This record gives sequence, structure tokens and C-alpha cells, in this order.
Amino acid sequence: MVAASRKNEDAYGQMLLAQLATDEKLCEIIEREDYYVDTGSAPGYYFSEYKDWATAEKRTIKLARGRVLDIGCGAGRHSVYLQGNGLDVTGIDASPGAVKVSKARGLKKAIVRPIEQISKFKPNSFDTVLMMGNNFGLFGTPEKAKPLLKDLARITSENARIIAGARNPYCTTKPVHLGYHRFNKQRGRLPGQLTIRVRFGRAIGRWFNYLLVSPEEIENILEGTVWEIEKLFGDTNDGYFALIRKRASAR
Repeated sequence: MVAASRKNEDAYGQMLLAQLATDEKLCEIIEREDYYVDTGSAPGYYFSEYKDWATAEKRTIKLARGRVLDIGCGAGRHSVYLQGNGLDVTGIDASPGAVKVSKARGLKKAIVRPIEQISKFKPNSFDTVLMMGNNFGLFGTPEKAKPLLKDLARITSENARIIAGARNPYCTTKPVHLGYHRFNKQRGRLPGQLTIRVRFGRAIGRWFNYLLVSPEEIENILEGTVWEIEKLFGDTNDGYFALIRKRASAR
């Protein structure tokens, strides 16, 4: 019964495993704490190949070099691509199902490990940290991000870089989202800080925090750390990418 319970909490992983086994277009359901419900990413998004990626995503992935840590690797679309181009890639994900799928798709190094446990890696283990697919959001909250950024500084090399995907919450005009922004501000949170969970079939994931942030908010989160934004890619009024480097004074 314990094993079954854990399996049914991995809704995201169950969706990826189901998608791997069928040509039918599947997607998960995202439930927000205020009872708002929506579908997740477009069907097949997690399995898309390089040729189908947006121009900004193609340009950004080319910045990866050396030993790569892919945080929130999912079905492994970025990791497998970089591995195929000769890079040494380690993918981690909190979802056992996602790790199983990424291995099935050819990723050699894939570990079940949430972002909260990156401190388990040895110092100077990586040269690039990949947080594509809006995975800057996995920091969860600004307060949680600070110590995690410190951990990332320790486990990466002197000239390391973070390549992060993010989504600007302020591009929306939908009343249901604007109301949630106001609700967040009333309780002292960033407007784009979400508390959500994933559903797929009979599986229901645990509640977790996820950050949607503007470039200015990323800068505020990085303040006081060894990291800074070097360059932005894509439409900063919606989904975009940030190249984040260690400050010169920290190298």
C-alpha cells in the first residue's frame, strides 16, 4: 500500500510514462490553491525535439558547455540533446516516473533528486546548470532560492553559468490570474508565486510552490549572491530565458 501511494503522488511522472507508451496526445491537469484548474503544457511538449523548439530556446541551449546539471530534467528532451552533442549531462528530477522516462529515452545519468537536495553533489561538479522549461520556477520562493543559489555556487566551477527558463506573470490580462496576484500581495508573496499540484488520471501530486517572475524579480532574487544576469533571450513580456553567470568578483 505504501508503494502504491507513492506512485499515485507522482502524477507528472505517470503522465510522462503514459505518453511514452502511446501516440495519443496527453497532458496533465494543473490545480491551483484557489481552485483554478487548467491543463499543463501542450501535448508532446516534454518530448519535443530540437527542430520543433522555439528560436530563443535553440539559441539558449547552445550556451551549455562542459559538465551539465539539468534540474527538473523531465522526459529528458534537453539532456538527451546535449548528451548527443558530446556533453557530460546529469539529469535530476523529483519525479521517479520522469527519471525512468529520461533513462528510457537514452539519458545515461539520471537521478531521482529534487532541487532541495542539490547540496549532495560534490564541489566543482558542474560547469553549466540547466533550468529550461520555465524551471527557474522550481526555486519555489525567493527565500528558498537564496540558499539553493549558494549550493549551486559551491557545486559548480569558477566560470559556471545557469541557463534558466522563466515566465513573466505580468503579461496576463485574465481576471482570474490578476485576482490571484492581488491575493498573493495581500499575504506578502510575489504576485507570480504559485501554489499548485499536478493531476493525471487517478494520480494526484503533492502541493508545491512554483515561481513565475519578471527579469527584474530575478535580479532581486540574485542580489546578495555570487550570481548575476548576463543576457536575456526571448520575449521578456512572456516566456524568456536568462543566462546567469558568477559575478567577476566571485571568480
